Amino acid sequence: MRLSLYTDYALRLLMHTALRQPQVTTIDQVADAFGISRNHLVKIVQDLGQNGFLSTRRGAGGGFTLGRPAAEISLGAVVRLTESDERVIDCVSKAKVRCRIFPVCRLKGVLSEAAAAFFSVLDRYSLEDLVKRESEMRDLLEV
Repeated sequence: MRLSLYTDYALRLLMHTALRQPQVTTIDQVADAFGISRNHLVKIVQDLGQNGFLSTRRGAGGGFTLGRPAAEISLGAVVRLTESDERVIDCVSKAKVRCRIFPVCRLKGVLSEAAAAFFSVLDRYSLEDLVKRESEMRDLLEV
């Protein structure tokens, strides 16, 4: 399974924010640290804020902080939010025609089971787990 850039950037943004807690983080700081376009991060901050992962502040001195402790931010929850579709395979074509072997095929079931295992592993980890090597990460990101 390949995660989208949107998910990748959301996880990086959350990691950067966790490293700066309790200080306010800005989009420009994250963009500079990872060499990511500022425009890509604006919608991510909005989505993470609307879903309680970030607490956002507008205006002078604005930015964002974690919306809850890093230990309470499940990686599975973040990935479910940022990935548009958890299905690994679609047995229907764009023309809405089912695959010829659909009635007897077991592939979709096997891949669905694999996806469930993938999310099960992600659910065991939190944002806090990702930033355990805090000192080294701060040095590398110049936080």
